[in-house]
Amino acid sequence: MRRRPKKQKQDGAPKWMTTYADMITLVLVFFILLFSMSQINLDKFEAITESFRNRMILDFYPSAVENKNPADQAEIEGNDEKNNEFDMPPEEVEASQSSKAEAEKEQDLDELKQEIDEYLKENDLSDIIAATNSERGVVLVLEEQLLFETSEAEILEQAKPFLSKVGTLLENIPNFVKVEGHTDNRQISSYRYPSNWELSGARASSVIRYILDNTQDMDPKRFTAVAYGETRPVAPNDSEENWSRNRRVEIVILDPAYENSGS
Repeated sequence: MRRRPKKQKQDGAPKWMTTYADMITLVLVFFILLFSMSQINLDKFEAITESFRNRMILDFYPSAVENKNPADQAEIEGNDEKNNEFDMPPEEVEASQSSKAEAEKEQDLDELKQEIDEYLKENDLSDIIAATNSERGVVLVLEEQLLFETSEAEILEQAKPFLSKVGTLLENIPNFVKVEGHTDNRQISSYRYPSNWELSGARASSVIRYILDNTQDMDPKRFTAVAYGETRPVAPNDSEENWSRNRRVEIVILDPAYENSGS
């Protein structure tokens, strides 16, 4: 009888073990990939999202679909050449936008100042009221001797005509108005006004009350009275002339941007 040949033993792992190891390796790689995808860098993700939100990427590259209006496409491309934000870093873009906003604000203030100057000139108030620009808006400066007796807060009869004209000016301007009372550094002490705080506040309030009482359809909510006493002089308190300059009422026609900043 013919003998069967003996099977030779194979060295190493069995064949099924190789297949099993390959499967385990693939499963391991799969879970590592899932884990890596779950770890998102929030800062980078926000930066990428912001770039897509603000920069209109699709407008900067030609479409694969033919445009039915070539003139419109040419106009878009022309605008892209002028306004392509990819040509500047985000910091420069922000600085450019901020500069543009500041320029527009200055232009608005200059236009308002010009209108006020023309009104003062037409009503013969240029020699009585000084108008200046500031970061807060347009400031009308009225010195004490035009409005009040010394240490008093009642409006003089001679001041009422031009205060009425100021009321007409404010009636035609939608801005909010802050009326500020100022004194010099010489202290006052009376039954009605124990200090410069009470005197400066009473003077600011008197100006507002007269304007509201003598101007139709003026919204009182637009006005704010502020007492500064002697704390904000415009000149050193060392002479009669400078004391007179510091005793004043300022009517500030507020710039809306300054008002919204909460200053």
